[in-house]
Amino acid sequence: MAEFQQRGEDLECSVSECKRQFEEAQGRLRELEEGRREGEEDEDRDAELTKVQDEVKKLKKDDKSFEKMMKEHRREGEKLPWDVDSISKEGFSKSVLNIKPATKEETEEEKAEKHKTFVEKYAKEIKHFGMTRRWEDSQKYLSDNPHLVCAETANCLVVVCIDFEIDEKHALMEQVAHQAIVMQFILDSARTLKVDARGCFRQFFSKIKTADKPYQDAFDHELELLKERIRNCAQIRKESAVKELEEEDRQERLGPGGLDPVEVYESLPKEIQKSFDEKNIQMLQEAINTLDLDEGKYHLQRCIDSGLWVPDSLEGDEEEEEEADEEDDS
Repeated sequence: MAEFQQRGEDLECSVSECKRQFEEAQGRLRELEEGRREGEEDEDRDAELTKVQDEVKKLKKDDKSFEKMMKEHRREGEKLPWDVDSISKEGFSKSVLNIKPATKEETEEEKAEKHKTFVEKYAKEIKHFGMTRRWEDSQKYLSDNPHLVCAETANCLVVVCIDFEIDEKHALMEQVAHQAIVMQFILDSARTLKVDARGCFRQFFSKIKTADKPYQDAFDHELELLKERIRNCAQIRKESAVKELEEEDRQERLGPGGLDPVEVYESLPKEIQKSFDEKNIQMLQEAINTLDLDEGKYHLQRCIDSGLWVPDSLEGDEEEEEEADEEDDS
């Protein structure tokens, strides 16, 4: 029974790998055919086109062969007697192809709560994976922690990247961004093959370690796009933080009438500004008297509402002067 189940798992991996290679070969074939239609004459391109066409035919044939082997394996399994050992095996309760079951669409609130719970639980492990540099180490770490192979990990890594970029830790940002793309490629492959990502991440590492130029170029291109998005997002976050600080400062400056003294000062006529600079009340009165009555009242009220001028300050200064004069007379 164990040998039978192992054979089924091997066939499952072979089917998944064949489908993945078939999808990639078809993609390369479309690119080459589009280049030919655009009128590009290139002997190397034509040779590559012929080679890819042959590869597509072979993979298509292999896919049919694997499907036939899978059917035979399933029929053979139906003939086997069920016992306690076989029924208790996890593999017996799911499809041989490891097809993901249809799930109910999650709401945005449910997704946010799921992400928050996951990150709080596995933050340390996610950051460890983000700092892993070698392909072999990354594969081994995911093998030891398969629960990390999910969209929540990819999203968390991007958030970590943004934080590093804001702190101007650019090298760390680029390292973690690389691992975020690794996870994204694994998830994309799983979606294409319609299998659980935890069951196909080994195929990604097998391919990337011996990747041909188009596949490596695609990986590098996605990585550069992600780093650019991270830089833009970090810049927006920093600008937003500066605006928030400025607004907090502005709220603290507001006068009794709810006006910002800085904004009011900048809107005043030059002579009134000068009187505030020199703290000269007489100059302020003279400057206001030179204006039209309505305009003078308008500026005066704005000065009061912003706290630039306290109405009782003039009377207080005059009383202090009178008291000082009386003391001199005595």
